[in-house]
Amino acid sequence: MDSNASLRSIPSVDQLLKSASATAAIERYGRQALTEALRATVADMRNEVRKGHNVPGQEVIMVAALARLDAGGRSTLRPLFNLTGTVLHTNLGRALLAQAAIDAATEAMHEAVALEFDLESGKRGERDDHLRALVCELTGGEDATVVNNNAAAVLLVLNSLGAGREAIVSRGELIEIGGAFRMPDIMARAGVNLVEVGTTNRTHTKDYINAVGPNTGLMMKVHTSNYRIEGFTKEVGARELASIAREKGVPLVNDLGSGTLMDLGRFGLAHEPTVREAVSDGADVVTFSGDKLLGGPQAGFIVGRKTLIDVINKNAMKRALRVDKIRLAALEATLQLYRDPDRLCERLPTLRLLTRSRDEIDAQAQRLAPVFVRALNGAFNVSVVACESQIGSGALPLSTIPSAGLALTPVDGGGGKLAGLAAALRQLPMPVIGRIERGSLLLDMRCLDDEAGFAANLAGIDPSFKEGTDDEPS
Repeated sequence: MDSNASLRSIPSVDQLLKSASATAAIERYGRQALTEALRATVADMRNEVRKGHNVPGQEVIMVAALARLDAGGRSTLRPLFNLTGTVLHTNLGRALLAQAAIDAATEAMHEAVALEFDLESGKRGERDDHLRALVCELTGGEDATVVNNNAAAVLLVLNSLGAGREAIVSRGELIEIGGAFRMPDIMARAGVNLVEVGTTNRTHTKDYINAVGPNTGLMMKVHTSNYRIEGFTKEVGARELASIAREKGVPLVNDLGSGTLMDLGRFGLAHEPTVREAVSDGADVVTFSGDKLLGGPQAGFIVGRKTLIDVINKNAMKRALRVDKIRLAALEATLQLYRDPDRLCERLPTLRLLTRSRDEIDAQAQRLAPVFVRALNGAFNVSVVACESQIGSGALPLSTIPSAGLALTPVDGGGGKLAGLAAALRQLPMPVIGRIERGSLLLDMRCLDDEAGFAANLAGIDPSFKEGTDDEPS
């Protein structure tokens, strides 16, 4: 058969759409989507035939088209197993929501809700009212508002209280966090003129006092989040800085970054300044995140003096940064959990994962080691090892938590096989993400809740990873 005859023998799209397989596919994907997939698949098959390949049958084309549809319809926001050892991993979505928050968000999605409607008066209401009293109760603030994340909270506060004026900040607190978020850049975008005081490692009381002038709009204290300066250092504490700001008649803004509503020392973790402590220390405005240590959905809270919160809420940017009914419902449900601190660990996933004992995690790793031995079929040594987890998202950057995991080490020491295994785990039905460390793929078990589901998931591992070479990227 010559080339033209071969091409003519490929089933047409119209023919394929009349097949029995197409009927079921149309029911699942829709006629338009199937038609486009078939056109693209037939075009690919024509190119293959031109290269000398055999003419594909109708079923071969249909299978390829359905595979194309499946791949195109798969969400890129896929659930996965976080075995990196970082509990609040920014790249993996940070906090897991409590079941109460999931239920509340689901109900808000299903139904109309009184988002900005006052049921008592029958008049327009304020969406902040759903959280205000609860946030003030838990933090000690006079008033509170919420926006879509803490970066937005900082931007809104700076623009509302300091636009066209100066903001005094210690040079040692001009942070950069993930995604190239730099405090000086945020200040510039907010229309605030930055006044740096002190040096990188030492800032004194006199530095703040001498910097105050007629155009000072605010003082700011910034949590250093993902780093610590140690050694010959000096900083002005929040309480002392609040006293200076009060004496000079300018507001103090304390950005806690991650922020927590509970003393983590209560759960055996290192102490992190709480929002209540920041308010008690005299800050006029405190900003913090909802999706980090608080353990809720992404949000940025602003608490503090009512007169200043009123100014912030009147800023036109507030509407652009507000949160929707789904997030409000999840936030309210999460905050309600803090009213019962004795049961918070069992109800809030973030705290439950952070407080898991090393013995419990080690036992889990021991149970899963044989599962990996079978799945990897002798290509890797599997050993249970002690390791260190971290909180993540800028909280307590120097503090680690004793944990346990599995170290998967190539039998022949090949770095290519290590990279191949990491890639194969990422391609599982539910991807598994670990970290490469000292010649092994380390899987920290601290965040593994569904042990049975994890073991079943490993059955889908692609054995071809064992063919990697040392040239492959690591």
